[in-house]
Amino acid sequence: MTTCIHNGIVLSGLSSNHQRSAVLIEDSKIKDTFSEERFNKMSFASDIHMIDAKGNYIIPGLIDTHIHGFKGHGTDNCTKESILQMSKDLAQYGVTAFNPTMYSSSTEDMIHSLREIVSAMGHEEGAKIMGIHLEGPFISPEKLGVQRPETAKAPDIKLFDQLWDAAEGKIVNMTVAPELKGMRELALHCIDLGLVLQAGHTNAEYENIVEGIQVGILHSTHFFNAMSQLHHRNPGAVGAILIHPEMSCEIIADGVHVHPDLFKLLGRDKNSDQIVLVTDALTPTEQKGEHLFANGEEVIFQDGCFHRKSDGVIAGSSLTMKKAVKNMIEFGYSISDAVKFASTNPARIMKYNHKGVIAPSYDSDILVMDKQFSIKLVMIEGKIVKNKLEENK
Repeated sequence: MTTCIHNGIVLSGLSSNHQRSAVLIEDSKIKDTFSEERFNKMSFASDIHMIDAKGNYIIPGLIDTHIHGFKGHGTDNCTKESILQMSKDLAQYGVTAFNPTMYSSSTEDMIHSLREIVSAMGHEEGAKIMGIHLEGPFISPEKLGVQRPETAKAPDIKLFDQLWDAAEGKIVNMTVAPELKGMRELALHCIDLGLVLQAGHTNAEYENIVEGIQVGILHSTHFFNAMSQLHHRNPGAVGAILIHPEMSCEIIADGVHVHPDLFKLLGRDKNSDQIVLVTDALTPTEQKGEHLFANGEEVIFQDGCFHRKSDGVIAGSSLTMKKAVKNMIEFGYSISDAVKFASTNPARIMKYNHKGVIAPSYDSDILVMDKQFSIKLVMIEGKIVKNKLEENK
């Protein structure tokens, strides 16, 4: 099937050109992009599906590489059905690809969840499951956040291989604490398998992060959160990540996990290729109800995020990717950069070589979004899963 989305402002992820343009799609791939002026001079076959974007933005689909759940479904008590429902729900919010993210838990529970996620891959009716993010278990017991102390493990290649085999090689990224004894050997093993390693839940000294960089730990998990902070005599994980240009970083742009003014510092020290928006959203995100649970704990929504009910500790985000894009613009970034952070950069860093960009040969994961950041159309690999542009036709 051939579709042409025209009369929209294409933000390709590659340039900041804001002229009105058109995108030609054949089956699951982008065939061509061209100006609206050229579109008006072209002739098209009668069977091409023409969609008028009505002057709205046409952007690459949003990619969330760190998300635990959504609307009551996700990796908590993981089942194939919960992951597939998460895929459908995320698509309605503009997410076209995601990495289901697992907290540390017992080896048996992790193996069960990995198998359930893998069984869902290839059966999605919404956002594509690109691979799995392990947020542990090789993390610091001193920087757990709300992860349970008994689930943090010392680096163990044999244990990792058990998880890798259960996931049938579908683990894409893993959060680790670079300072842990034995991490160098584990990191080299994982890098050889093609994993993206992320420094996070870490109490690392500055030198530990530098050593991690040397073995390929080049990305970081929810930057500023759950890591050793900047100090003038020990820059810690935060200082090392800011100082070293090799390091890229996830960030939760809800205005709660990180103060909005810190995004100004981030923009000075990191170029626009190194920042990745994630939600780190918990399972009850966008879910209605009084008794909400995440990672086996009851949580309450308060002051813009979830808190553990038992002690009030921040448990996680209720952010959506489209809200993250909007927030970044409010924090002072251009819309072109915000789209890069939400689409292009996560695809490149996770090595999803055919996603995150609107250009010929890339997957036709495309959104039409208005100036108020309302999603008007969602296309995933050529299939339209949401279309408000034509609902009154």
